[in-house]
Amino acid sequence: MGDTVESVMNQPSWVSKPFTAMSSTEWEMLCDGCAKCCLHKLEDQDTGEVFYTDVACQLLDLNSCQCSDYEDRFSQVPDCFKLTPENVGDQAWLPDTCAYKLLSEGLPLPLWHPLVSGHKESVHRAGISVQGRVLPEKSVNPDDMEDHIVNWVE
Repeated sequence: MGDTVESVMNQPSWVSKPFTAMSSTEWEMLCDGCAKCCLHKLEDQDTGEVFYTDVACQLLDLNSCQCSDYEDRFSQVPDCFKLTPENVGDQAWLPDTCAYKLLSEGLPLPLWHPLVSGHKESVHRAGISVQGRVLPEKSVNPDDMEDHIVNWVE
C-alpha cells in the first residue's frame, strides 16, 4: 500500500526531498562529519582507482574532524572540491559511508549518522570518522604519499 499524505509529510527532509529541493542548510546537514573527503587521495592513472591516505588536508581540525576555515577553504586549498546536489552522483571517490553517496543511491542513512542518532559525536563513537587516525599534511613529504595509503576508509 502507498504512503499516506501524513506519513510523507512527517518524513525528514533527507527522505522526503530530492537534493535539488533542499535548502543549503538541509544539504550541509547531510554531512556526517567523518572527514574522509578531507583526506589526500591518489588515483591510479591507468585504472582510475582511487586510494585514500591517512594524510589530512591542511585545514582539517584532527580532533573535531571539521574544517578550520570552511568559508574560505577554496581560496586556501585550490584542490578542495565543492560537492553539490548537481554533481554528487558523479563522484566515485566518495566513501561508501558518505551520506550524500548513500542517499544518491537510494539507500538510508546509517544509525550512527548524526541526523538519525541525534548526536553529533555518534560518527566518532561508531569509528566511522578519521578522528585519531590521520596525520597533518605538513608532517608528510608529498613524495611519500604512497606510503600512507590506507584501506580503512571504506
